[in-house]
Amino acid sequence: MPNRPKTPCKHPGCGMLVEYGQKYCTEHKSMHPEYTRASGKRGYSSAWQKASKAYLREHPLCVECSKLGRYTQATVVDHINPHRGDKVIFWNRNNWQSLCKPCHDKKTGREDSLPQYKYNQ
Repeated sequence: MPNRPKTPCKHPGCGMLVEYGQKYCTEHKSMHPEYTRASGKRGYSSAWQKASKAYLREHPLCVECSKLGRYTQATVVDHINPHRGDKVIFWNRNNWQSLCKPCHDKKTGREDSLPQYKYNQ
């Protein structure tokens, strides 16, 4: 059976080819822990599930659709500013907003295609 072709690394500016099903080359994999760690290890625990469901009950409409005059049920609690593993930002309810899945996917796609990295020195 033939092998699937390799695909380019998804890190901006990297053209290294990686095995099918992989997103990043070995050089850039450590810069994208959100793709290598399970959701529970990224903070999305049962406590998050409970808190996000309560937030959706309090804020049932998609914020982005509401701006356009549409009334769409929100299904995702989004972090307005990406938390990137920071627990304080993760649990700050002022940084949460209710979105429908299509709006959340668009927002996350924009953020992930132009990520901002901070390096500790």
